[in-house]
Amino acid sequence: MPHISKQDIHPDLRATASLVKHVIHFRKPSQFAHANWVMTHFTKGHFPKDLDITEAWAVRGNGTKLRLLVARPKDQLPNATGVLWLHGGGYATEVPEEDFGYVRHIQEVANAVVVLPDYRLSTEAPYPAALDDAYLALKWLHDNATDLGVNTNQLFVAGESAGGGLTAALSLYARDKGAIKIAFQMPLYPMLDDRPTETSADNDAPVWNMEANRVAWQMYLGELSGTDDVPPYAAPARATTYDKMPPTYTFIGTIEPFYAETMAYIKHLQDAGVNAHVDVYEGAFRGFDLIAAKKPISKRATEGWQAAFKDASERYFTE
Repeated sequence: MPHISKQDIHPDLRATASLVKHVIHFRKPSQFAHANWVMTHFTKGHFPKDLDITEAWAVRGNGTKLRLLVARPKDQLPNATGVLWLHGGGYATEVPEEDFGYVRHIQEVANAVVVLPDYRLSTEAPYPAALDDAYLALKWLHDNATDLGVNTNQLFVAGESAGGGLTAALSLYARDKGAIKIAFQMPLYPMLDDRPTETSADNDAPVWNMEANRVAWQMYLGELSGTDDVPPYAAPARATTYDKMPPTYTFIGTIEPFYAETMAYIKHLQDAGVNAHVDVYEGAFRGFDLIAAKKPISKRATEGWQAAFKDASERYFTE
C-alpha cells in the first residue's frame, strides 16, 4: 500500500488521524511494555458503576490463575447468550477493562453474559500463552454456564484487532478439538496474518501501521517468527481448511493493515460454505470506532455490528 495521504482518510476521521499520528507510536517492545504499565496503573481493577462486573479465576494446568471479568446484564433473563470477549492490543498490550464499551453495546441489544479474560500478553509469554488462556476461559464459561444463567448451546466468541485474531484462532482451535462448540464468532478488524500483505506492507496509517504490526508479530510468535512453522492457531490466515467454522461477522477499514487479510479470511469462510459477512468502511483506520466513537462513520460501524450481534443472538445455536 502506498503512503496514506490526508485525502485517503475518511473526512469524519481526518482530524482524529492527525492527532493520533503524533501520540500513538509502537515501534519497539519497550513501547508496548510502557503502554501496559500505564493501562495497568490507571485502568486495571476500575469498574464502572453502570455495569455489573465481578471477578473470577480459572486455574491453569501449572496452578497459576487466569483473571476473568464477568459482566452480567442488569435485568438478566434465563438462557442468556454467553460471550467470550477478547481485547485487542497487538497481542502485546491492553487489559480487559479497556473494552467495557463493547460490553455496553452488546448488552444494549442482547441478553448476554460477557466474560473478558485477562489473557497473557506477549510481553509476558509468547504464543501459545494467549491462546491457551482464551481456551481456558472458554472452557470456564462452558463449565459454569448453569451458574451464570448461560445457554451452553449459544456460546459466542468476539474481540477486536488482536482480540479479533485470537477470536479466529480460538474458533479454529475449538473446531479442531471438538469438545466445545462455538455458535458464532465476531472477530472485528482482526489481526490474522504474520506475513506481509498488500495492505500491511509499507502501511503508514494512523494508530497501527507496518512497523507496529511487524514488532507485535515478532513478540507474539517468539522463536517461530519469520519461519514457515507458524501454525494457524497463531496466525489464522495460515489455515488451509475453513469448513465447519461458526457463522461470522466482522467489519474493516480500507486503509488499515488488516484490510487484505480480513477480506481474504471472509472469502475463505464463504467459499467453505460458512455464513460470513464483512462491512467495509472507506478511509477508516484501525480502532476508528473507539478513538472517534462520536463520528458518524464510527456510529454506523457500531450500529452495524450491534445489528449483526442481535441477529446472531436470535438465530445461531449449536446442537
